[in-house]
Parts: sequence; structure tokens; C-alpha cells
Amino acid sequence: MKIRPILALAVIASLAFAACGGTTSQAPSTEPSVEPSQAASTEPSTEPSAAPEAASVELQLQWVPQAQFAGYLAAASLGYYEDENLTVTMLDGGPTIIPQQVGSAPDGPEFTISWVPKVLEARESGGSDLVDIAQIFSRSGTLSVLWADTGLSDPCDLAGKKVGVWDFGNEFEVTAGLLRCGYTPGLENAGDPATQYQKVIQAFDMVAFLNREIDAAEAMIYNEYAQVLEATNPNTNELYQPDDMNVIDWNAQQVAMLQDAIFARASWLAEGNNRDVAVRFVRASIRGWIYCRDNADECVNIVLDAGTALGAGHQAWQMNEINALIWPNQYGIGVLDPLEWRQSYAIAKQAGIITADPSITAYDTTIVQEAIAGLADQNLTGDGFTKGTVAPTPGGE
Repeated sequence: MKIRPILALAVIASLAFAACGGTTSQAPSTEPSVEPSQAASTEPSTEPSAAPEAASVELQLQWVPQAQFAGYLAAASLGYYEDENLTVTMLDGGPTIIPQQVGSAPDGPEFTISWVPKVLEARESGGSDLVDIAQIFSRSGTLSVLWADTGLSDPCDLAGKKVGVWDFGNEFEVTAGLLRCGYTPGLENAGDPATQYQKVIQAFDMVAFLNREIDAAEAMIYNEYAQVLEATNPNTNELYQPDDMNVIDWNAQQVAMLQDAIFARASWLAEGNNRDVAVRFVRASIRGWIYCRDNADECVNIVLDAGTALGAGHQAWQMNEINALIWPNQYGIGVLDPLEWRQSYAIAKQAGIITADPSITAYDTTIVQEAIAGLADQNLTGDGFTKGTVAPTPGGE
């Protein structure tokens, strides 16, 4: 396995966002443009390549190596990519790297991990031809957290409040959820506090929340939420407890949009033998995720060996939560759930992230279907999966 960082982009461009005025409490349409199974007419083979051609490819991670990407790290460490005659170089993400922009470049990496609404926005506004070829996460991990002692617990409590969000498309679910309350982002001491909230660009940590500089903080259930639980409450000298916080789960608010998927450029897939390379890459990656479901502790060690910035305790928490975002999947790991796809683009339209339904070419389910056809002996749906329990550790160590 090779892991190397990619240089920070010289220019950080904010993703376009046009907030719709008024409330949008209407449920998203359940009428899809087309069922995902109709995404391509190519009939997938039921057999993997007998003698796959050697290929070297790059995978752009959405963040630095951590358990969020354990399946790919495991596939490299355990030789699953090698089994497919692939050499995979993983490119670190980070706060200055926008994966959907990097992956959209004609000379960019062959594969990119990103979130569906970010890529749909990039396709509509930036001319990206990234295609969702394997939808690894089945559900969203985005939360907003609030201190319980403030009495704030609901999105519609946040008019006039300081709401922390990340930039570069990470804020889309929070924005959409507050828009359903009729709230739009405003500046400090500007606009109507009854219909606006103060949008605060939050660092990729929980420092502002822990210091009570913001009323609500965006947090991934597998990362920043754990960072709070790993911090010491100065009033008790013990770790913070879940009941110290109120949590808004954007899945429960019905504004969740699909997150980590494997994307590839349509133009690259159309060249030569690249589609077969994609099938092999997806198959090996799925083997890695299956291994991490069944051997979570070993995958935490693989992540630690990859040089992650956070400790073993934090990675154990993260691995447990990541598995719960993937498993179970009634269609099989990586296969797009048509209802979740419809909700993702419908919410994106309601929130002004995109203006039209995405093209049928935004996804291709035949690649993952061919990939998992070569893994018929595996538990591809995660049937019987039960989320474990991991206790937070001080500082994530």
C-alpha cells in the first residue's frame, strides 16, 4: 500500500449555494427520474476477469487516513487490490482539499470518495462528470449538537442562534434542515432574528462548541461527536456524557443526503479497459469493508498503522460508527438505494443546492453489480449485523 498526501489546493473555492426563501416543509417527491437499475444498459458479467490486466490507480480520500476509510486501507493491507492486479495510491484529503474538485480534473485521480450532494452540485455548476459507481454509506452520519442545559433541542429552536457548520458542501444537510423551519443564514446583527440564524464557519473540530462560542455545532457521529465525549467536563472532572448534549440527527429530520460513495469520471470509464479496472477496484474495496465489519479491532490496527492523526480509542469509536452507516444494506453493499437517491436530490433541490433533477448519468449501478457478482459467497447485505458498543476514552487515546 502506498499512502501519500496531496498538496493543498492553491485556491479554495466555496461551493455555490442559493438558499430558497420561506418554508419547505413539503415532503420530497418520490418520483425518480429513473430507477438506478436502469442507469446503464450494459449487462454485467457474473464472473470476474480471469487474468486482469495490471493497472495503477489513485484514490482521493475525503479526509486524512482514519477509520472512515478503513475498508480501502484494509483492501490494500490485506492484498485485495493486489489480487485484482491493481496498485492503489491513496491521496490524503484535508481541510484545504475539495475531493469532488480534485477528482473532476481531467488528470485527477481515477477514484474519489465524496458525498452525493457535493458531486451533484459540482456536476451542475462546475461541469464535473463524476459518476457514483458504488454507494458505500447507506445513511448519513451528520449531526448537530447542542448543550442540554440551554434547552435547545430542535432545528426550529435555532432562529437568531449561532449555528456552526463546515464549508465546501459539508453544511448542506444543516442548511436544508433549518430551511424547513423557514430559517435562512444571516450575518451577525443583520436581518430578522426571527427568520435567520447566524451561520458560523466552524473549524473541523469541536473547540468552539466546547468553549460555548456557538449554540449548535455540526458533528459527524463517527468523529466530532466523539471528540466531545472524549473531553473533560470542567465541572465534574469526568468525561462529558451523552446526556450533557441534545443531538439533532438529520436522518430523523428527513433531510439526510447520501454520503461516502466511490466516484469515477465518465470520460475515464469510457476509455479502453478502464471500466474493468473500476469493477476490480470496487470488488477489492468491498472485500475490505466486509473484512472490517467482521474484524473491526483488526481494522483499527490497520488504520493506526496507516498513520492516522487520532488515537486508538477514537479510531475504535469511529470504526464502530462507520460500520453502522454501511450495514445493513438490503440491496447489498455499494448498491444504490433508489429511495435514498431520490431523497438526496429532492432535498438538494429544495435547499437550492441544485436546480434540476440530476441526469441518469450521475450514477452507474452496473459496475458494483458486476463487482459483487464475484463475491456471491459473502454476506453482502450485512444480514444479522448488530452495532457494537465502544466507550469513549480520554482524548481518544
